[in-house]
Amino acid sequence: MKNVVTFGEILCRISPFDHLRFAQALPGPVSLTFAGAEANVAASVAYLGGKARFVSALPDHDISRACRATLRRMGVDTSQILLNEEGRLGIYYTETGANQRPSRVIYDREHSAISLTRADQYDWDAAYSDAGWLHVTGITPALSKVAAEATLRATREARERGLTVSCDLNFRGKLWKWDKTLKPAELARKTMLEILPQVDVLIANEEDAAVVLGIEADENDVEGGKLNVRGYESVAVRIAKQFPGLTSIATTFRESLSASHNNWGAMLFDCSERRAYYAPERNGSYQPYAITHIVDRVGGGDSFAAGLIFALNTPELSSPKDAVSFAAAASCLAHSISGDFNFNTRSEVESLMRGSASGRVVR
Repeated sequence: MKNVVTFGEILCRISPFDHLRFAQALPGPVSLTFAGAEANVAASVAYLGGKARFVSALPDHDISRACRATLRRMGVDTSQILLNEEGRLGIYYTETGANQRPSRVIYDREHSAISLTRADQYDWDAAYSDAGWLHVTGITPALSKVAAEATLRATREARERGLTVSCDLNFRGKLWKWDKTLKPAELARKTMLEILPQVDVLIANEEDAAVVLGIEADENDVEGGKLNVRGYESVAVRIAKQFPGLTSIATTFRESLSASHNNWGAMLFDCSERRAYYAPERNGSYQPYAITHIVDRVGGGDSFAAGLIFALNTPELSSPKDAVSFAAAASCLAHSISGDFNFNTRSEVESLMRGSASGRVVR
């Protein structure tokens, strides 16, 4: 496997232990880990056994050194992380929900190093050395105009070098605020419409296509935990028509019955075949994973993206059916792990993919 390069922001994640709220936990000890959509993907690809390189910008101090060391322990190449004198390490705070109380996220990311780092400051030749794939998301371009321009440049430089480019739309309404003349959804749409023509593989959840692209499936009730899964085939067809350069479109399906109980699955639409593949399946029909005791759902979509990228770059897993099955299983298992990184191995993912879901002790 050639290097999978991801470009984006990594930040501190601060959380109360267990299911405490900040009002209960503070003052007192909290958990500090490192996280961020693109970094999560790089870490998961490497942990599954692939080669991954993370391109970003960080301030030069002890905490960012610990951050880079954490990525290296996961197997990620951090040689192309710029160390800047300006900007800060972003932070996000999260409370883990339970039952009918949802998880909550608070962002503190303004003036972060990556939001101030221009596209021409990155060494794209070094970043894409021995690389075959670039992954970006809609989160980093939401941070600032500078970060949006850098993301666009990253995709163009990758396409010029013949890399496959994937993008997870990942709409975050709290972040798209750098152009005050536009509403967040309008700014996201305007920006991503420039980036998406450079993309080969598009990933989106049940909300992203509706908000960013204005394309949605009928008869959905996301808040009520009811999705018209088959309706996303028509969504994929319309997206493929709008962006003819796409080879595949992946959609994750999350039915939120409560903060602790989600049904989870996915679809991969092959644009050349005009055919949709669903996972997981039982007896030939889609049957989502019932995740009834979620440990941590943040990062679940990133683990799906990582699983999909890893599978598509692994010959024995690269068929659309196997790729989406592997990705859905990887992201299902990620819901059992605290933190954003998915500490599940390839063999564990393949075991679930093939139907071993009992959770029996492995001796």
